[in-house]
Amino acid sequence: MRRSPAAVVSSLFLAAGPGTVAGLVPYWINGWRVHDPFPGAAMLPIRVLGAVLVLAGGVVVVGAFLEFVVEGWGTPIPVAAPDRLVVGGFYRYVRNPMYVAILAAIIGQAMVFGDPGLLVYAAVVAIPVVAFVRWYEEPELRRRFGAEYEDYRSHVPGWWPRLHPYQR
Repeated sequence: MRRSPAAVVSSLFLAAGPGTVAGLVPYWINGWRVHDPFPGAAMLPIRVLGAVLVLAGGVVVVGAFLEFVVEGWGTPIPVAAPDRLVVGGFYRYVRNPMYVAILAAIIGQAMVFGDPGLLVYAAVVAIPVVAFVRWYEEPELRRRFGAEYEDYRSHVPGWWPRLHPYQR
């Protein structure tokens, strides 16, 4: 796929996919209303940490989408997958930066708004995401990229970022 169409399709998918899962649905659940789940407790540090998670999650999701276009010449959508294995950017630290970032953004919102319902939602989102990665994405990447993917997979964790970037 050429970069311009990949960029357009990725942008639309970014708004529709992560935008809905990490933005619209949390809004439907919470209305972005601030609650005080622990009356009398100092919630400010928790809310600040939550805001950091939301902001970092947004940066990572956008960066991961850009990597698909720039490095992979494709999109994150399986039907328009990249021609090249994407291992740059945030993919040097964790194999699933988009999913990790989306979950971090949801958890961050739970912290900012003091809403445990958003933590339940994050857990509900995590179940099909992990299943999709395990039973579709990883086998498909093995099939398409073979030894190159296996080498990458053996050096970069799937869900918990490593401290130092992966180098091919």
